[in-house]
Amino acid sequence: MALSTELTERLGLEAPVILAPMAGVAGGGLAAAVSRAGGLGFIGAGYCDKDWIESQWPLAEGAPVGIGFITWALRDRPDVLDRALERGPKAVFLSFGDIGAFADEIKAAGAALFAQVQTVDQARRAVDDGAEFIVAQGTEAGGHGAARATLALVPAVKDAVGAVPVIAAGGIADGRGLAAALMLGAEGAVCGTAFFASNEALSPNRAKQVAIGASGDQTERSNVFDLARGINWPAPWTLRALTNRFSEKWAKGMPEAERGAEQNRYAKAAAQGDFDTAAVIVGEAVDLVIESRPAGDILRAIVGEAEELLSAAPRYVRAERKIKDAS
Repeated sequence: MALSTELTERLGLEAPVILAPMAGVAGGGLAAAVSRAGGLGFIGAGYCDKDWIESQWPLAEGAPVGIGFITWALRDRPDVLDRALERGPKAVFLSFGDIGAFADEIKAAGAALFAQVQTVDQARRAVDDGAEFIVAQGTEAGGHGAARATLALVPAVKDAVGAVPVIAAGGIADGRGLAAALMLGAEGAVCGTAFFASNEALSPNRAKQVAIGASGDQTERSNVFDLARGINWPAPWTLRALTNRFSEKWAKGMPEAERGAEQNRYAKAAAQGDFDTAAVIVGEAVDLVIESRPAGDILRAIVGEAEELLSAAPRYVRAERKIKDAS
């Protein structure tokens, strides 16, 4: 692999591919597999469950991994960040909220600071607050996100933040997506759905099989599954997941009076692996997830395809010139 960008050079990576810190899916084993294959893996610490985080660090032993947090949840449990930094992560990935309260501590610990944003204004604020890398996340992404699409958001963010490296996220699950991200001015790509069904992912096996047979046409953004899980997510962020019978039932809204019973039913279904009720949290690129295989193989396939496409780019330019000359 020989795709060199500012991301790979600054962090000593072999590939400009980052594992999205998917809560409950990106554990220590998956993060380590991505890092050992040349990318940068993140443990998805999500809602800051201290016991879960502690259980995952040993699984990444010896691999240069990072850790990602939901920023608004971290505000209520800042001690979790203190403990994580003691572990010496290569980077910290903050999403969904202002990063200013944590930036100095993270950088003082020697970890690179990634800030994920969904708007140009958020990107500017994150840079002002000390972000070293900006992740521009389009609405195609699985999990929580907002409204703007990756194709238009990435170059707009790049233009807004100047010299700060931008990483593209949302809808990228193969080499075509990575090549496109680089052509948009990004220094790499964050991939989540691409690794959802990988061997090392913590996704339940049944959820992996559902994802493998699914299409991005079946995903939607809503707050249905957050209500069912009893998680009070702030606006403007909503959750992209596969639709199922449960989400279709409550597509027009879940009345307050129904929530207690539905939360109990949801919790039971999730424990039993009933994905007609429980969420399979993937993005629009799920069409490209066609089998379960090692994360390292997935990363190498993404990078290899991107290299091939980018090396062919001059041929497309020459073909375009011939067409113009003939007209």
